[in-house]
Amino acid sequence: MKKAFFILFTVALAITACENEIIPKPEHLIKEKKMIDMLVDVHLADAAFNHFRYDSIMLNNRTENFYYSVLDKYEVPDSVFERSLIYYESFPKDFEKMYRKVMSRLSELEQERSGRKDELLQFEEEE
Repeated sequence: MKKAFFILFTVALAITACENEIIPKPEHLIKEKKMIDMLVDVHLADAAFNHFRYDSIMLNNRTENFYYSVLDKYEVPDSVFERSLIYYESFPKDFEKMYRKVMSRLSELEQERSGRKDELLQFEEEE
């Protein structure tokens, strides 16, 4: 009985904790659309680094250089990006929706690069 009460109490505590804003909204929060754009570019930068990391030109580069190039592009300090990311992650359902947009955009870019997007458009026109 004690075990069931403890489990029920833990579940109730977890549910109520999820409803409260645990992470306070940062003073300089990156807007959602810009954050999605930045996350897309972070993934692209990471992929570029992983693709070229064994190239002789890239041997002295580190993944952080690619990360900071994205921050420079958007003129966002790393502390603002980190705080915004932590804040958005503290709302898992909303963050999942954001990340679906990131993944969708990456998928579109992959299709454009591979030429499959044109094939898909032609297929849709034929229908």
